[in-house]
Parts: sequence; C-alpha cells; structure tokens
Amino acid sequence: MTLTVVDHPLVQHKLTLMRNKSTPTNQFRQLLREISHLIAYEVTRNLPLENRTIETPMTTMQAPVLAGKKLALVSILRAGNGLLDGILELIPSARVGFVGLYRDEKTLKPVQYYFKVPDDLAHRVVIAVDPMLATGNSSVAAIDLLKGAGAQNIKFLCLLASPEGIIRMQETHPDVDIVTAAVDEKLSDIGYILPGLGDAGDRMFGTK
Repeated sequence: MTLTVVDHPLVQHKLTLMRNKSTPTNQFRQLLREISHLIAYEVTRNLPLENRTIETPMTTMQAPVLAGKKLALVSILRAGNGLLDGILELIPSARVGFVGLYRDEKTLKPVQYYFKVPDDLAHRVVIAVDPMLATGNSSVAAIDLLKGAGAQNIKFLCLLASPEGIIRMQETHPDVDIVTAAVDEKLSDIGYILPGLGDAGDRMFGTK
C-alpha cells in the first residue's frame, strides 16, 4: 500500500476553508467539488495508456489514450457523492457504482443498506471515494464488498484520514493505495477525526 498526501497549495487552501465551521453549506459543497478535481489528478496519475493513430491538422501520429476498460468510480454513500460529482466532471466516461453504508453510533461498525456497481470490475481500475477515512470500518467494509464483486485494482480517495484509519486499511487491505489531502492528529472518543471538519455529509447537505 502507498499513502499519498496531496500537499498542493490550492488543495491545502481549499481544505482549510472547508475545515472552518463558519463556511456555509453552499460554499462547502462547491469547495468539495473543486478539491475533488485536484485530488483526482493524483489518484489517476498512473492509469495505463496505449497509443492510437490519429490525424492532427498537420500529420498522422501515434498519440496516447487511456487503455483498457473505462475506470469505475464507487461512491461510499452518502458523503462520497460530493467527491464523485467533481471527479465525474474530469472523467465523464467513468462507470459509477454506489456502496450504501452507515455507521452505528454505538458500535461504530458499518451497516450495509445498498450495493450497486458496474460489471466486470476485475478488468477495471476502481476508485472508491469517501471524504473521511476515520475509524476505517466503513472503508474496509466497502473494499470487502468491492473485492467480493471481483475488483482487483482498487484505489481509495479521501479528503481527510486519521492515523488509526490508515493503519486499519493497511492491516486489512495492504494492496489498496490511499490518496488524501491530509492526515490529521487522531480520532475522538466517538470516532470523529480531530481536528477534522465535522461530519462531511451533514455539512454538504445541510443536515444534522
């Protein structure tokens, strides 16, 4: 497993605005869309390429295009949709799947309520997206489901990660690379990232 922290100044600036509790819902949602574009460049850095013959206005050439089946973006509901929308603007041809999980607030364990993903995951690069890698329980459960559906080449993209969540992913899915904008200090007693940015879903959709 490789852990990549995207420390680009624009990413860090936008993340700081998102952390600020006074940032309103509409601005938070827009920032999430913008930051997802920037992180997506990093998570797709090593996508395979192949050459194709094309005609430019001047001549014929061999030019690189993405190789293989279209990649699959899988949103871990509900907060993952904020990242998903931004990445789809960058990669509109991607196939899309959804994993519905919610966290039991007493046990902090994930409970599945929905699972729908593209076919032939074994031959696709799969990027699972969720703003927060906190306890790691939901992320691990989502990866379990994706592997059960045949996925072999999986990357995990998030805004924030905790050291505890990273360790949990390393222990259970060492073959899954993680791309994040920041690794925060620790988890709170109730499993939230500190200093974090609160509940990403609530801040994105204006719910509590």
